Amino acid sequence: MKLATALPLLALSLFLAACAGDPRREGPLDPRMVEKLAAVSLDPAQAGRILNAYRASNGLGPVRPDPRLMAMAQRQADAMVAANALSHDAGGNFTTRIHAAGVDSTRAAENLGGGYFSVEEAFDGWRKSPGHDANLRMREATRYGIALSKDPRTSYRAWWVLVVAADPEPRVTMGYGDRPSQPR
Repeated sequence: MKLATALPLLALSLFLAACAGDPRREGPLDPRMVEKLAAVSLDPAQAGRILNAYRASNGLGPVRPDPRLMAMAQRQADAMVAANALSHDAGGNFTTRIHAAGVDSTRAAENLGGGYFSVEEAFDGWRKSPGHDANLRMREATRYGIALSKDPRTSYRAWWVLVVAADPEPRVTMGYGDRPSQPR
């Protein structure tokens, strides 16, 4: 095969391999690591307390748990485990996922994390990342969903997703010849 033909094929195969995520661990697993991972858990109420305390320390209002955002976050965490890839696109494009979850919000954001063995570690990592921290401090956010998915054979073992969103904007209904009214 000519070099000019081989290089594009090699580049394409490397690109496709990167999209597939890392290979899963094979062979026996370290029992101590498996035990440590088994102890990792998520209490959404505890996560809400951590998030709201942080938001309050920054002069921001609280967020409340939202079942649709919780389900959306869980689907994304499970998709990342299945793909063994820390990616906002593992479960599909974020905008598509937010609409599919039935979330009517003009402001929504998602934080991903991998390798954290407690909810405190996950939030600490997010606070240290400027982009993730901005999502934690999203002024318009009023609700959240958080999820954890685990697999000892994946690269990060523990996979975290946090979704924050604003309440939906009120809809204005107008009839023929009506002018929009202002809320009172």
